[in-house]
Amino acid sequence: CGKSMTAFALMQLLPPGAPIQGGSVRLLGEEMVGATPAKLRDMRGRTMGLILQEPMTALNPVRTLGSQVAEAIRRHVPMSRAKTRARVLELLDLVGIPDPATRAASYPHMFSGGMRLRVMIAIAVACNPTLLIADEPTTALDVTLQAQVLELLARLQKQLGMGLLLITHDFGVVADWADRVAVMYAGGIVEQGYAAQVLGTPAHPYTAGLLGASVGQVHYTTVRLKEIPGSVASAFRARDCPFAPRCDRHIADCDAAVPPLHAVAPSHDAACIRA
Repeated sequence: CGKSMTAFALMQLLPPGAPIQGGSVRLLGEEMVGATPAKLRDMRGRTMGLILQEPMTALNPVRTLGSQVAEAIRRHVPMSRAKTRARVLELLDLVGIPDPATRAASYPHMFSGGMRLRVMIAIAVACNPTLLIADEPTTALDVTLQAQVLELLARLQKQLGMGLLLITHDFGVVADWADRVAVMYAGGIVEQGYAAQVLGTPAHPYTAGLLGASVGQVHYTTVRLKEIPGSVASAFRARDCPFAPRCDRHIADCDAAVPPLHAVAPSHDAACIRA
């Protein structure tokens, strides 16, 4: 639906053949689209941090974890070797890795998935970024580890005073942690607003369908979960509403044009002509 691709666009880390064709990305008043490679390299890591989905493939398997955290520090904050090591140990302790002095000499394969993720978080926040982008950081973790990681991110957000953009497909995570939420479908935002608005009174049929297909507080043997028929449309579909073929509210006017985001309530927008 475009969640991770949007994160890579913010960081200007798009794959070859996927340019930004329009729009604007501003951080601290600075325009990111069209910025020089040198400027982007200075902002990545220092102003923006990124946590990738799979820490095992994101970390270098033949380098110690401490050296990988130190690399992020040396790139943006010149300091002595002793001060760099002290900062590495401070960061490992900050993200909850026990015995950081010993574990800094370990390699990624010697850590569990949850611990590797904590190292990724340490790298991402090493230079106290203004914005931290977390791309599905709890994927493949059990429920207990998910809660620990999310609590860690929330604590770091407050402690370091940074903004947090959390990408997830879990509405339970959204309900517990998000202030504002944007729901994406086929490459675009179809609904956005405060989390309580979007989850409490969903205006777009896709949002309503996702919530209907989620296990809530009701007992799973007494309520049948809803399903959304069909599959996600191509992001290149641009003549009509991309959700129209799967929508139970579909009318002829839905085929006339792509519906724009419009206000359905204060601070609550939806891209549906029937919202």
